[in-house]
Amino acid sequence: MEQNTICRDLPAEEVEAFATRMVEAMNHSAILLGTSIGHRTGLFDTMARLPPSTSAEIADAAGLNERYVREWLAAMATGRIVSYEPDDRRYSLPPAHAACLTRAAGAQNMAVTAQFFPVCGSVESEVVDCFRSGGGVPYESYERFHEIMAEESGNSVVGSLTDAILPIVPGLTERLERGIDVLDVGCGSGRAINLLARTFPNSRFVGYDLSSEAITRGQTEASEHGASNVRFEARDATQLPDVAAFDLITAFDAIHDQAEPAAVLRGIARALRADGTFLMQDIRASSHLHENFDHPFGPFLYTISTMHCMTVSLAQGGQGLGTMWGEELARSMLADAGFKDVSVVQLEHDVLNNYFVARL
Repeated sequence: MEQNTICRDLPAEEVEAFATRMVEAMNHSAILLGTSIGHRTGLFDTMARLPPSTSAEIADAAGLNERYVREWLAAMATGRIVSYEPDDRRYSLPPAHAACLTRAAGAQNMAVTAQFFPVCGSVESEVVDCFRSGGGVPYESYERFHEIMAEESGNSVVGSLTDAILPIVPGLTERLERGIDVLDVGCGSGRAINLLARTFPNSRFVGYDLSSEAITRGQTEASEHGASNVRFEARDATQLPDVAAFDLITAFDAIHDQAEPAAVLRGIARALRADGTFLMQDIRASSHLHENFDHPFGPFLYTISTMHCMTVSLAQGGQGLGTMWGEELARSMLADAGFKDVSVVQLEHDVLNNYFVARL
């Protein structure tokens, strides 16, 4: 009755159009959950290698339970992610879809990012409580988060670090080859800094991150590769102890999550040598909401901010800057921290991020 009263004086076609849009959103959300499962189970990778196959053949090749595989395939087929031939009940993954959903796709693998939806959904009740009482949801509530971030970093940063990102700063690769001191703030599981350490054995590397779990991952990887020129430390980034100690400081998708980003940036400025460079990767967006209406990932990024980036900062009593703090605010905060020369570079392969090159 209440719904009929609300809709009574509205044009029926407007209500129907919006209802249709919501149905599409529900279906697309279901596809994303299925995409995460397809990635974690290796089903997309398996199907990319197979000819059109039955559910039993796919399950056998993937080492999975057929009944679950069959139901997942039904969701993916009705969602037009996989193709289905009803005459012989065979499924296939179109090559164009495999180019966006398999590990072989590298940086183009969007299935990695789909994993954030179930992870964020798992803390929905905690976030709802924060809507009522304030505060935030701490990092430790997010199961698998560092694992996913390491995989995401492997796609967005590590895969293009030496070929595309380092050349942003003229002469940086040559300096790394000769030997300099490098700090990665918010290093996570350390995939980027470990790659740099292996690539540039004459340079010395340090990784700081608040999470001891992430630091352990970084240390383990370094040990596995026998890297002796890198060390990791679990440390609050607002309490950097170093003064004029580094020639290069990096922060990959880390500053906007901090409890006190302004304090972190000031600490980075203090830790940098006079002729050093701060290379910061962060989300490509405007600080003004109305300028993000045409952002291709606008709803996704604001939702991720609500469900993770903003709330983990607030959980630490922080500012809650959020994912979409934007280029304008980033430039202003860098200037306030003491950086007088700031330029922003965008890379063709990375539509999500800006790369800030800042000098004192």
